[in-house]
Amino acid sequence: MSLTPAPRPLTSLGFIHLVPFDRDDPGRGLREGVELFRYAEELGLDSGWVRTRHLQYGLPSPAVFFGAVAERTERIRLGTAVIPVGHENPFRLAEDLGTADALSGGRVLAGLSVHPPGAEDDVNDLVHDSGWREEDYSYGRIERLRGFLAGDRVREVPPYRGIGGDIDSERVEPHSPGLAERLWYGGGSLRSAEWAGRAGLNWLVSNISTTDTGDTDFGRVQRAQIDAFRAAHPAGEGARASVARVIVPTDGTTPEQLAKYRAYAEARTPRTEQVHGGKTIIARDVLGSRDEIVEFIRTDPAFRAADDYLFELPFEFELADWKHILHELATSIGPALGWRPAGSRGAA
Repeated sequence: MSLTPAPRPLTSLGFIHLVPFDRDDPGRGLREGVELFRYAEELGLDSGWVRTRHLQYGLPSPAVFFGAVAERTERIRLGTAVIPVGHENPFRLAEDLGTADALSGGRVLAGLSVHPPGAEDDVNDLVHDSGWREEDYSYGRIERLRGFLAGDRVREVPPYRGIGGDIDSERVEPHSPGLAERLWYGGGSLRSAEWAGRAGLNWLVSNISTTDTGDTDFGRVQRAQIDAFRAAHPAGEGARASVARVIVPTDGTTPEQLAKYRAYAEARTPRTEQVHGGKTIIARDVLGSRDEIVEFIRTDPAFRAADDYLFELPFEFELADWKHILHELATSIGPALGWRPAGSRGAA
């Protein structure tokens, strides 16, 4: 008789935020995002991650945002979940990430994905010029970015001859040592999981995934991806994986918050009951008390295989709601899972 493997020890606890804003007052939403990161650090959470959104009312520039967050925090890790590198020049992205990492003291966790631009052709032409049709949007784009971050030589720099060249570098600057080892691939298929493993990256999965076999059990599908990732990774079982889901605690809510939370989850449930486009499946949001949430996490196959847990914050909510969720995560749910806030243990 086979035994169910014990869950892996929880390494770190964090959240993912879209940093939404009003089109007529974007500064307010961005400043509230900075405040949320400051509050999360105060609670002792290990990491805060941001989505990357283009042509939407959500954060498009994680590196710029992290520069502001670095001024208000000292310890919390700063992650991207994820940057779609198809919209980026890997050289310029390496410069931006290196700058953010240097300003934050080496706290950036760069989550990445790669795929061609997904807008209509005329929009892609306007945004990327017509050359996007010939661009390489394979995993090699990630490898090129990693080489830039690692300090690979880009050119030869001639000796200084008294005019020009006195501050030239042969590599992308600023170079932030260790950043190239803190890359995560945000994926949702067995193919991506196996590639990320072979490439020696970390693995990040969220509430949207791909079923490669027709299986629609979300936790089981993601567990198969995590297992495939580690099987392909040079570190084997030591390879690091993170699981993110929309989890909304109801303990400590006001009546108005509880009604809002329930309406939010109910409105989103129908999309989880079908397969989209033949392969895409969506996890059901987890709404409940601390005990219900802890029970879900302890029994979900993907969470049992993960090192890091991330709570995805609903972007339709407000700052007070996000703070409530983080407070419950840090003071109630996390401790029930055996986690302790930073400051009462070694840093994650």
